Amino acid sequence: MSTDPKPYDCELSFEDTAIAFAGKDNKELKKAIQLFGLMNNPSLVAIGSRLAQWALKMHLPVQGIIKATIFTQFCGGTSIQECIPAIKKLQEFGVHTILDYGVEAKQEENELELAAQKLVKTVRYAEKDPDTNIISSKVTGLIRFDLLAKVSAGKSLSGPEQQEYIRGRKRVKFLCKNAYETGVQVYFDAEESWIQDAIDRIVTEMMQYYNKEKCIVFNTVQMYRHDRLVFLQKSIQKAKEGKYLYGVKVVRGAYMEKERKRAAEMGYDSPIQADKAATDRDYNAGIELCLKNLDMVSFCNATHNEESCLMLCNLLDQMEASNTHPNIMSAQLYGMSDHISFNMAKAGFNVAKYMPYGPVEEVIPYLIRRAQENTSVEGQMGRELSFLKEERRRRRGI
Repeated sequence: MSTDPKPYDCELSFEDTAIAFAGKDNKELKKAIQLFGLMNNPSLVAIGSRLAQWALKMHLPVQGIIKATIFTQFCGGTSIQECIPAIKKLQEFGVHTILDYGVEAKQEENELELAAQKLVKTVRYAEKDPDTNIISSKVTGLIRFDLLAKVSAGKSLSGPEQQEYIRGRKRVKFLCKNAYETGVQVYFDAEESWIQDAIDRIVTEMMQYYNKEKCIVFNTVQMYRHDRLVFLQKSIQKAKEGKYLYGVKVVRGAYMEKERKRAAEMGYDSPIQADKAATDRDYNAGIELCLKNLDMVSFCNATHNEESCLMLCNLLDQMEASNTHPNIMSAQLYGMSDHISFNMAKAGFNVAKYMPYGPVEEVIPYLIRRAQENTSVEGQMGRELSFLKEERRRRRGI
């Protein structure tokens, strides 16, 4: 289970499980071991995901079970208030929080308006808490998915659709304006490739408005797409020419299985890289590109990959740059990869946990995606489980 840092000179290690799980008592450690043990079985995850979706559709009383298990592991709570104990515990160990109201793919105008109001409330909370000065949002929580797909495809909008799109963009601007006024950063997630063009255009427009003195608005690039490194290069160049700051969260990706399936069904070339090595190569190249433009780029190294974090550490050493450079954040999902987050924080890096919150039924799509995608990444669940078990052995003195 050890991480081999031989290619790198920096003194960062992810092997210290005492640091990694300092925030968990023995009961919490046992519960996490049991959950990850179950999630290490892809067949069980597939069956459980389908059953959870069916049970919620049939209005069966399963929310209590979900909240007590997978929800508690990967979400902060059903409200900001419920998240506060988890936020404070992370703060004790130097780990920041990225709050995310876990709403996505809403259809009705009243639901989209409510989401905008909830996100602004999240901004206002983050304004008061210096360790929670970033929030995350999905554009599909503010603009209808199918409308974004139509815009991305270059199709003409009807009169009512044009008005709907204007209202949606106003919701995005309303959120960004509040973030600008409070100094809170907003990370807009990347989503499916067939709606991403519209998202990129909207988020870039918000950067042009609000990223003048400080980087407030961030886009996200998914490096499992073979075109995103070039997209990142062009985006940075566009920001230079437009004289605004560029904010970006660099990720490997979150919709791989869905993307490949849709491409096969509809008969077009998949946007996904040929293999994981290509994704890793472009991810690391993206981080290097951001570092080379650190004068006008702020970025989040959002990854559960130990090698990419070691590479970042090594490059900062070579640049003689501070681990706490204000333009650099590293982040992992709440409930996962604590061996990365807590050890990086202990070593003095800016580190945050991405913490979704919201009603159980609202975050079910996120939870199912977490379970399915992490079982699809070879060794992901096994690695989590091995670190947890190693800490249990350490505590027992074995």
